[in-house]
Amino acid sequence: MPVERLVATPRGDARLVVRRAKRPVAGLVLTHGAGGGIDAPDLLRLARTLPQRDVSVTLVEMPWRVAGKKLAPPPPVIDECYTAVLDNLRARVPLVLGGRSAGARSACRLARGVGASAVLALSFPLHPPGKPERSRLPELLGARVRSLVVQGERDPFGTPAEFPDDVDLVVVPDGDHGLKVRRSAPVTQAEALDLVLERTFEWIVRDVVGNRSR
Repeated sequence: MPVERLVATPRGDARLVVRRAKRPVAGLVLTHGAGGGIDAPDLLRLARTLPQRDVSVTLVEMPWRVAGKKLAPPPPVIDECYTAVLDNLRARVPLVLGGRSAGARSACRLARGVGASAVLALSFPLHPPGKPERSRLPELLGARVRSLVVQGERDPFGTPAEFPDDVDLVVVPDGDHGLKVRRSAPVTQAEALDLVLERTFEWIVRDVVGNRSR
Protein backbone atom coordinates (compact mmCIF):
# COMPACT_ATOMS: atom_id res chain seq x y z
CA MET A 1 0.00 0.00 0.00
CA PRO A 2 1.24 3.53 -0.74
CA VAL A 3 2.23 5.85 2.06
CA GLU A 4 1.00 9.44 1.86
CA ARG A 5 2.45 12.46 3.61
CA LEU A 6 2.54 16.22 3.33
CA VAL A 7 5.74 18.18 2.82
CA ALA A 8 5.96 21.90 3.48
CA THR A 9 7.08 24.20 0.65
CA PRO A 10 7.28 28.01 0.53
CA ARG A 11 3.95 27.93 -1.36
CA GLY A 12 2.04 25.53 0.86
CA ASP A 13 2.03 21.80 1.46
CA ALA A 14 2.78 19.29 -1.30
CA ARG A 15 1.37 15.77 -1.07
CA LEU A 16 3.59 12.76 -1.61
CA VAL A 17 2.30 9.33 -2.52
CA VAL A 18 5.15 6.87 -1.95
CA ARG A 19 5.35 3.28 -3.08
CA ARG A 20 8.55 1.67 -1.87
CA ALA A 21 10.17 -1.37 -3.41
CA LYS A 22 11.33 -4.08 -0.99
CA ARG A 23 14.88 -3.99 -2.33
CA PRO A 24 15.11 -0.84 -4.43
CA VAL A 25 17.84 -0.40 -7.01
CA ALA A 26 16.62 3.07 -8.00
CA GLY A 27 14.10 5.68 -6.97
CA LEU A 28 11.80 7.51 -9.38
CA VAL A 29 10.18 10.81 -8.37
CA LEU A 30 7.47 12.17 -10.66
CA THR A 31 5.23 15.20 -10.66
CA HIS A 32 2.29 16.22 -12.80
CA GLY A 33 1.76 18.78 -15.54
CA ALA A 34 0.36 22.30 -15.40
CA GLY A 35 -3.25 21.28 -15.91
CA GLY A 36 -3.36 17.74 -14.54
CA GLY A 37 -2.67 15.77 -11.41
CA ILE A 38 -0.90 12.66 -10.21
CA ASP A 39 -3.88 10.58 -11.32
CA ALA A 40 -2.67 10.74 -14.93
CA PRO A 41 -2.78 7.20 -16.40
CA ASP A 42 0.92 7.05 -17.25
CA LEU A 43 1.97 8.24 -13.79
CA LEU A 44 -0.30 5.71 -12.11
CA ARG A 45 0.91 2.85 -14.34
CA LEU A 46 4.52 3.54 -13.43
CA ALA A 47 3.79 4.09 -9.74
CA ARG A 48 1.76 0.92 -9.31
CA THR A 49 4.05 -1.45 -11.20
CA LEU A 50 7.69 -0.34 -10.92
CA PRO A 51 7.91 -0.97 -7.14
CA GLN A 52 7.22 -4.64 -7.90
CA ARG A 53 10.37 -4.49 -10.04
CA ASP A 54 12.68 -2.97 -7.43
CA VAL A 55 12.16 0.68 -8.37
CA SER A 56 10.57 2.85 -5.68
CA VAL A 57 8.21 5.54 -6.96
CA THR A 58 7.12 8.81 -5.36
CA LEU A 59 4.36 10.89 -6.92
CA VAL A 60 4.39 14.57 -6.00
CA GLU A 61 1.19 16.60 -5.99
CA MET A 62 2.17 20.26 -6.01
CA PRO A 63 0.76 22.76 -3.50
CA TRP A 64 -1.64 24.47 -5.90
CA ARG A 65 -3.27 21.14 -6.70
CA VAL A 66 -3.45 20.25 -3.00
CA ALA A 67 -5.18 23.60 -2.45
CA GLY A 68 -7.70 22.82 -5.19
CA LYS A 69 -6.40 25.28 -7.78
CA LYS A 70 -6.40 24.26 -11.44
CA LEU A 71 -3.87 26.67 -12.91
CA ALA A 72 -0.18 26.18 -12.30
CA PRO A 73 2.06 29.08 -11.22
CA PRO A 74 5.04 30.32 -13.29
CA PRO A 75 8.00 27.95 -13.83
CA PRO A 76 10.19 29.50 -11.09
CA VAL A 77 7.46 28.76 -8.54
CA ILE A 78 7.11 25.18 -9.78
CA ASP A 79 10.87 24.74 -9.40
CA GLU A 80 10.80 26.27 -5.93
CA CYS A 81 8.14 23.81 -4.78
CA TYR A 82 9.75 20.79 -6.42
CA THR A 83 13.11 21.67 -4.86
CA ALA A 84 11.55 21.94 -1.41
CA VAL A 85 10.04 18.49 -1.81
CA LEU A 86 13.29 16.96 -3.01
CA ASP A 87 15.16 18.49 -0.08
CA ASN A 88 12.97 16.30 2.15
CA LEU A 89 13.81 13.07 0.34
CA ARG A 90 16.84 10.96 1.09
CA ALA A 91 18.20 9.09 -1.90
CA ARG A 92 20.08 5.92 -0.96
CA VAL A 93 19.86 4.63 -4.53
CA PRO A 94 20.21 6.42 -7.88
CA LEU A 95 17.54 9.11 -8.24
CA VAL A 96 15.57 9.44 -11.46
CA LEU A 97 13.80 12.79 -11.45
CA GLY A 98 10.85 13.32 -13.73
CA GLY A 99 7.38 14.43 -14.49
CA ARG A 100 4.94 14.96 -17.27
CA SER A 101 4.68 18.09 -19.41
CA ALA A 102 5.48 21.13 -17.19
CA GLY A 103 6.72 18.69 -14.55
CA ALA A 104 9.18 17.28 -17.07
CA ARG A 105 10.49 20.77 -17.79
CA SER A 106 11.01 21.39 -14.08
CA ALA A 107 12.82 18.06 -13.69
CA CYS A 108 15.23 19.01 -16.48
CA ARG A 109 15.96 22.37 -14.89
CA LEU A 110 16.58 20.91 -11.44
CA ALA A 111 18.23 17.54 -12.12
CA ARG A 112 21.90 18.35 -11.67
CA GLY A 113 21.33 20.69 -8.77
CA VAL A 114 19.55 18.02 -6.72
CA GLY A 115 21.97 15.23 -7.61
CA ALA A 116 19.67 13.25 -9.89
CA SER A 117 21.29 10.53 -11.98
CA ALA A 118 18.76 10.83 -14.79
CA VAL A 119 15.56 12.51 -16.00
CA LEU A 120 12.35 10.89 -17.22
CA ALA A 121 10.40 13.37 -19.35
CA LEU A 122 6.85 12.27 -20.08
CA SER A 123 5.23 14.31 -22.88
CA PHE A 124 7.93 16.96 -22.89
CA PRO A 125 6.32 20.22 -24.16
CA LEU A 126 8.92 21.03 -26.79
CA HIS A 127 6.99 24.17 -27.76
CA PRO A 128 3.53 25.70 -27.32
CA PRO A 129 1.01 24.22 -29.80
CA GLY A 130 1.43 25.77 -33.22
CA LYS A 131 4.53 27.74 -32.21
CA PRO A 132 7.58 25.60 -33.02
CA GLU A 133 9.76 28.71 -33.06
CA ARG A 134 9.38 28.93 -29.27
CA SER A 135 11.48 25.84 -28.65
CA ARG A 136 12.18 24.56 -25.14
CA LEU A 137 14.84 22.17 -26.37
CA PRO A 138 17.56 24.04 -24.40
CA GLU A 139 15.78 23.03 -21.18
CA LEU A 140 15.82 19.37 -22.14
CA LEU A 141 19.44 19.40 -23.23
CA GLY A 142 20.37 21.56 -20.26
CA ALA A 143 19.59 18.72 -17.84
CA ARG A 144 23.06 17.34 -18.60
CA VAL A 145 22.17 13.92 -17.21
CA ARG A 146 20.88 10.78 -18.91
CA SER A 147 17.38 11.54 -20.14
CA LEU A 148 14.51 9.59 -21.62
CA VAL A 149 11.64 11.33 -23.41
CA VAL A 150 8.32 9.52 -23.81
CA GLN A 151 6.33 11.30 -26.50
CA GLY A 152 3.02 10.72 -28.23
CA GLU A 153 3.15 10.46 -32.02
CA ARG A 154 0.61 13.28 -32.45
CA ASP A 155 1.49 15.48 -29.49
CA PRO A 156 0.68 19.11 -30.45
CA PHE A 157 3.38 20.30 -28.03
CA GLY A 158 6.01 18.56 -30.15
CA THR A 159 5.95 15.38 -32.22
CA PRO A 160 8.75 12.83 -31.96
CA ALA A 161 10.02 13.90 -35.40
CA GLU A 162 10.76 17.37 -34.03
CA PHE A 163 13.32 16.12 -31.51
CA PRO A 164 17.02 15.80 -32.45
CA ASP A 165 18.22 12.34 -33.41
CA ASP A 166 20.48 12.08 -30.36
CA VAL A 167 17.57 12.38 -27.90
CA ASP A 168 16.67 9.03 -26.31
CA LEU A 169 13.03 8.79 -27.31
CA VAL A 170 10.14 6.39 -26.78
CA VAL A 171 7.33 6.95 -29.28
CA VAL A 172 3.75 6.11 -28.29
CA PRO A 173 1.93 5.31 -31.55
CA ASP A 174 -0.99 7.69 -32.13
CA GLY A 175 -0.55 9.14 -28.62
CA ASP A 176 -1.58 12.71 -27.86
CA HIS A 177 -0.13 14.96 -25.14
CA GLY A 178 -1.80 12.80 -22.49
CA LEU A 179 -0.50 9.68 -24.31
CA LYS A 180 -4.10 8.83 -25.09
CA VAL A 181 -4.66 6.85 -28.28
CA ARG A 182 -7.71 6.75 -30.53
CA ARG A 183 -9.81 3.66 -31.18
CA SER A 184 -8.31 3.51 -34.68
CA ALA A 185 -4.77 3.46 -33.33
CA PRO A 186 -2.45 0.51 -34.06
CA VAL A 187 -2.25 -0.13 -30.30
CA THR A 188 -4.86 -0.18 -27.55
CA GLN A 189 -4.68 2.22 -24.61
CA ALA A 190 -3.54 -0.62 -22.37
CA GLU A 191 -0.79 -1.53 -24.83
CA ALA A 192 0.33 2.11 -25.02
CA LEU A 193 0.69 2.28 -21.23
CA ASP A 194 2.49 -1.08 -21.22
CA LEU A 195 4.94 0.38 -23.74
CA VAL A 196 5.60 3.36 -21.45
CA LEU A 197 6.16 1.04 -18.49
CA GLU A 198 8.40 -1.49 -20.21
CA ARG A 199 10.62 1.00 -22.01
CA THR A 200 10.98 3.11 -18.86
CA PHE A 201 11.92 0.07 -16.80
CA GLU A 202 14.43 -1.14 -19.41
CA TRP A 203 16.03 2.31 -19.54
CA ILE A 204 16.34 2.58 -15.75
CA VAL A 205 17.96 -0.85 -15.50
CA ARG A 206 20.29 -0.34 -18.46
CA ASP A 207 21.23 3.35 -18.38
CA VAL A 208 20.76 4.31 -14.74
CA VAL A 209 21.38 1.27 -12.53
CA GLY A 210 23.75 -0.33 -15.04
CA ASN A 211 25.94 2.78 -15.25
CA ARG A 212 26.23 3.65 -11.55
CA SER A 213 30.00 3.20 -11.50
CA ARG A 214 30.64 5.27 -14.62
